[in-house]
Amino acid sequence: MIPSPIPASRLLVILDPDYGERLREVPSGQPTWITMSPVNEPVIRSLWALRSDSSQLTGITGFSYQKDASPADRFLQELDTIDLHHGPYSSDAPYTELEVVGAQLTPSVRSALAKIGFSEFRNTPSGFIALRSDEEAITRRD
Repeated sequence: MIPSPIPASRLLVILDPDYGERLREVPSGQPTWITMSPVNEPVIRSLWALRSDSSQLTGITGFSYQKDASPADRFLQELDTIDLHHGPYSSDAPYTELEVVGAQLTPSVRSALAKIGFSEFRNTPSGFIALRSDEEAITRRD
């Protein structure tokens, strides 16, 4: 069976500091942001070497790990940067689906996502999924 292509509009954000080797199961081409914790960093660097043809829109982006910050706070600290890199300023097909692993959908997270057009939210066993329309995804905000 040939795997279906990953929609360019789907983004994965991993805040779980112990995600580690599970990152290898994420399909090549899936844009992924992941915290550079001591457990995750060696796997991230290994995959960077293996997938050297990836771009910001198709590869793995590591961001700083702050041990004392809550996962929700870490997510909120990165959200503007994530949106800048995968939103209407950087992509002809801005992301419309955001899957977050390792953080819960707190009121502050929901509010921040709503400000950039996300209106549908689903909790998952490991975090949540947020969705926005194509129209909301292409809207440029100040």
